[in-house]
Amino acid sequence: MADLLTNNEIFYTAFEPKIKNRFIMYIDGIPSFILKKCDRPKWTAERKNIDHINLQRYYRGKHLWQPVNAILYDPIVPSGAQAVMEWVRLSHESVTGRDGYQDFYKKDIVMDVLGPVGDKVEEWTLKGSFVSDGDGDSMDWSDTGDFLPFNIVISYDYAVLQY
Repeated sequence: MADLLTNNEIFYTAFEPKIKNRFIMYIDGIPSFILKKCDRPKWTAERKNIDHINLQRYYRGKHLWQPVNAILYDPIVPSGAQAVMEWVRLSHESVTGRDGYQDFYKKDIVMDVLGPVGDKVEEWTLKGSFVSDGDGDSMDWSDTGDFLPFNIVISYDYAVLQY
């Protein structure tokens, strides 16, 4: 006789999906409310191969964490560009040319995904984060009044999914 599906497999099961606009990101020195958009952590397992006679076998190499892109609103006060540049100056001061120690510029970032009532349903910690790219975007006389974003790329050593 054929295997029959159980009631749990046939009927509707209630669930609450995570929604893209329910998040908050905590970066020391940057107000959370100016963060418009950010990526969740991404990773790649390096693929290595072993040649064996007339075929290839594969194994996992190093685990690589991909940078996170973030878009910030850049209000007049508090200035998003100023907040980012204060963080960047901890790693490199453009006026003097001096670089900073990792202890100065690497930060731990917390990224929370929120449920419908504001409860934390997922939490990532990005360890050893720093700004690796910045882009103040372009200004345009013909623009109709869109906000001026500040785009950053955050590199980090590794990420931990807390829950």
